[in-house]
Amino acid sequence: MNINFTIIGQAIAFFIFVVFCMKFVWPPLIAAINERQRKIADGLNAAEKAKADLASAEQEAEQELTAAKAKAAALIEQANKSANQLIEEAKVQAQTEGERIRQQAQASIDQEINQARESLRSQVAELSVLGAEKILQEKVDVQKHASMLDQLAAKL
Repeated sequence: MNINFTIIGQAIAFFIFVVFCMKFVWPPLIAAINERQRKIADGLNAAEKAKADLASAEQEAEQELTAAKAKAAALIEQANKSANQLIEEAKVQAQTEGERIRQQAQASIDQEINQARESLRSQVAELSVLGAEKILQEKVDVQKHASMLDQLAAKL
């Protein structure tokens, strides 16, 4: 065998191997590499999008938290105003009730004073009649002298 023939044979075999590899081996490998590159690029894009979405969600959560704090502060302020209003209404109602009770007590006192005066007038009238009887030594007729006794009681 000749060395040239061996080299030519090996070159032809290598050429057939290279053509075979280029036709049947390289396309699936290139496709797999391209698919892998596409998946990596998609993964990086998804990561960037997720990062942007996370930043947006954090900003939205911050805004909602701020809004919730403002709403809570407004509710607390409204509750404080309502409580103060209820306290003021209770004070006014208590003052009105106290005034009403005071007026009722004053009316009751006035009524008792008038009853005591009437009782005292009738007692004074009786004592006056008894005193006049003693002085005159005769019995005074209360029915005959009723007008005179009424005038006397009115003066007392």
